[in-house]
This record gives sequence, structure tokens and C-alpha cells, in this order.
Amino acid sequence: MALESPALRAVILGCALLSSSCSDTSEPPRPPPPVEPWDGTYTPLVDPTDWVDRGEYAPCAFTPPPGTVVDCDDPSLFDLSKCDTASLATLEPHGIYQVDMRHASGLADFAGIRVPADGGTATMNSLPTMRSAPVTRQQLQGGFRFSAQYPFRNTVRNLVFAGCGVTGPGLVTGCFARCTDGKVATSGTFEAARMTWARGESESSGGLRLLSETHVQTVRPVDVYVHRGHAYVVSIDDPLTQAPGGLAVVDVRDPSHPVITKRITLPGDSYWNAAWAKDDALYVASKSSGVIVFDITDPAAPTFVRSVPGRGPIDVHTMFVEGSRLYAVSPGPAPTGETLVFDISAPLEPVLLNRFTAADTTSMFPSAHDSFAYQDRLYVNHFSAGYVVYDVKDPLSPQELGHYTFESDNSYATSHASAVGTFAGKTVAFEGGEYQGAHLRVLDVTDPTNIQLMGRYKLRPQTSIHNMILRGKRLYIAYYQEGLRVLDVSVPPQPREVAYFNTFRESDLHRGDDLLEGAIGIRVPGDGHVYVVDTSRGLLVFNEL
Repeated sequence: MALESPALRAVILGCALLSSSCSDTSEPPRPPPPVEPWDGTYTPLVDPTDWVDRGEYAPCAFTPPPGTVVDCDDPSLFDLSKCDTASLATLEPHGIYQVDMRHASGLADFAGIRVPADGGTATMNSLPTMRSAPVTRQQLQGGFRFSAQYPFRNTVRNLVFAGCGVTGPGLVTGCFARCTDGKVATSGTFEAARMTWARGESESSGGLRLLSETHVQTVRPVDVYVHRGHAYVVSIDDPLTQAPGGLAVVDVRDPSHPVITKRITLPGDSYWNAAWAKDDALYVASKSSGVIVFDITDPAAPTFVRSVPGRGPIDVHTMFVEGSRLYAVSPGPAPTGETLVFDISAPLEPVLLNRFTAADTTSMFPSAHDSFAYQDRLYVNHFSAGYVVYDVKDPLSPQELGHYTFESDNSYATSHASAVGTFAGKTVAFEGGEYQGAHLRVLDVTDPTNIQLMGRYKLRPQTSIHNMILRGKRLYIAYYQEGLRVLDVSVPPQPREVAYFNTFRESDLHRGDDLLEGAIGIRVPGDGHVYVVDTSRGLLVFNEL
């Protein structure tokens, strides 16, 4: 072909115009945008609430009717004639059990029982006191018979359990009765689950590795915040001995070899439930004095600055920081509690801007508990009042946009914690409850006036979620006795477990009978590690997936 030919000139001109396809020195073509694994569609689900009534757990009965004067601790009052009591001989003589109780009326209840391996006295923990009491009768192997006596509001109560049979690995069913001042108050059936690793699981799966374990030597550690290479672990007072909680500072710059640098308590102020940090300020949620501010210019050695709002005692349970605002959630005053908004433009000098409450004051326990701020909205977990969404663009005039409730007539379903993100253009909330039957809900909160349930994730009905962190398409959950759970939530309606680490062991030091035992606090700060607080084991550091 001649160089002057029209055809060649056309090719040269085309290369000039489309250099990306003809020039050896052009940039490579841009890759196509990533394909979202989810297109935003889902089928709305009907919410079954937290505790689902499965009917009577066992074919037994406590024979005296309510109001009868009896010795509640008399074993002959239980009719076990239809039970497979011989199967109870297969039980080990020790263990920790969480007990799902169903009253004859259909109401839900729960208790915890711990029988120590050394043959010592067992303890029982139950509503309404949520305090451990030594049992007055104990027989695990061959009977699963326990009774405990405790005071409540100027009365004396007795709670008695009698096993009916073993229905599966670590599962016992039977009957119970509760008496008040020598009269039968209520009775029903129960299913008790031993808090060993469930579903045939090993200690870990999915590549999670425990890099270090630090017993922080505070009474009951509950939360952690990681900032500038240091983990700030807070603890609450011991519910039995009232030994004070406090703050432990842990240098985690080498996550495999953490070093405790300081411990802090304040006289008469030591029930510290949550921590957060911004710049040179550390914030601690106090049951007595609101938000305690520490100066962490030296991150290894916090120094006390002040407590806010500083107008008398106030119980702050949790906090969330977004930008220049700190949201502090208080479970009191009754009945709803309140959310406090602080300006922290000067982090060491928080300024109270506002405080507000939810509209619901009629549900069983509508107290504010936790919050999550995202895109000018604040999502507040209001226990039995549900999950409440506010517009907080103007902190001086927050507007309640909508709420999601799931309380039923026979249980006390509670909204407890959440994390919020954007998936396929939709605003998606991952919400978790607390107490029996509680589990993870995946909610479409794009329209707060019409919140829809689109997915769920649930483990044993006797266990409960405490906290969670959303990082990208991974949801990290502190799931009490179920340990650390990692979910792939790239398709939100179908959360999929990809890894776990069972932190709960019956043999752990100070392990108790409480429903709220095990993995409780969690942070994933983006440094390649996951920080978990376990109520007995302290600070556990894992690799991030």
C-alpha cells in the first residue's frame, strides 16, 4: 500500500484519535467498576421477635397450683413420671448452664447455673436480681436438681429446678417453680444448654488466630478502645463483691506482646462501661459522673481532666463519636433514659449541646442503651422500645424519624447495639439484641418511616449478642458465650459466617453463671488486628481477616 494512499492516511488519523488502542505508550484501559454482589433487592421478612415460644419443653409438672402454701424445695412436688430421668446419669458432675425458662402462662424467663469442677457449692443467677446466689440444693449428674433462695423487695423467693431428661449434647429439659414467702408464684418448663462450644465446633475456624491474651487485672472488663498504639480497657464493679472497676492501659504496638502501662480508678466512681478517644482526649462512660475526660497526650499515662456534663450524678452507659460530636447514652432517668450531645471541637473540653429522649414511654423497658451515628442520622437502641432513628443535622433540634420494634406479649425483646453502612445504595443497619433469644437483624433503614427486616443470623437461643463492628463487608460480633463471630455481609439479606473463635471456657478464672458472660467488647481499628474483651480472660488480640 502506498504511503500517500487514502486508506493509510485514514489509519494514521484513527490512531491519532484513538491513541489508547494504537499507541504502545498509551495508558492501559481502565478496569470496569467492581460488580456489587448484591443489587439491593430482597424479600421483606416477618419478625418472629427475639424469644420464640416453642411450647412446653418437657412432659413434667410442678403439681401445686399458684397460691398454694408449700415447701417449694420438696422434690416430691414435681411429677416426673413421663420423663427419661435415667438419661440424666450421663451428665458430667460440673458445668455452666444457661436456662431458657417458659412459664405455664407462656411468658419467657431465664437463669444461669454454675457447678464448679472442684465439687464446691453451685451458684444460680436469675431475674429479677441478676445476681448470683449460692444454691441450697444441688445435684447435676443423675437429677439436674437445683434450688436457691434470695431476697427481693421485702420478700423471700425460692427458685427450684428438676431435670426431666437429656435431649441432646449439652441439653437438659425439665420443670421449675418459683415461690414467694412460702407460696407458689409460678411454674413451668425449661431447656438448659451447657455453655461448652456448640455445634461440634473447635476453638477457631476461618483463619482467626489468637495473637495474645492479657489479663488486665480489673474486676470485670467490658469494653475497649484502641488509639495511638494503646488499648484502653474499662471495667465495671463486681456484681457480687462490689470490688471497683476502672481503666487499664495496654501498649499494643506489638500486638503479640502487649504491656500494661497503667491502671486507674477514682474513689467512689469506678463503674466504667465504655471508652472512646479523639486526638488527645480519652472518654470513659461512668455510671456515676457521666463522661469522664482524660488527657492522653502521653497515651500510656492518662490524666484526669473533668467529668461532663458536671451537674450532679448521671449514668452514661455508652458513647459514640462522629466528627466533632460525642453522643452519650444514659439509661436513666426512668422511664426512657436520654441521649446527650456534646460538641468536642476542643476534644478536652466537651460542651453539652442538647439532651433528648424517645417518644415511647409505655413498653416494658424503653431505656436508651447504645447509639450509632451515620450520615446525619443517629440510630439509638432503646431496649424494649426498639430501634429509634433520629435526624441530628441540627443537634439543637433532633427529629425522631421512625423506629423498629419487635417486643412481643410474652417476652422482653431488647434492641441493644448496631452498626450501619451503605450497600447497593441502601442504608443497612445490623442490629443486635440482648438476653435470651437475641440475635442479629439486618434492617433496611433507608426510609426510617418504613424499616424492613431483610435478614437474620442466630445461634443458640440461650446466648446473646453484645457488640459489633462493621468494617467494609465484614461484620465482627462479640457474641458472649459464642465468642467472636465474623460474618460476610456483602449480601446483607444473607449474612454468612466465615470465621469464629470460641473465647468462652468453663475453666476460665472467675467464669460465672451470668447470661452476660464471654466476649463482650470489640474494636477493629484498621491496624490489621481485632481487639476483643472477654469478661474473664481480659484483652484478646486477633488478626483481622
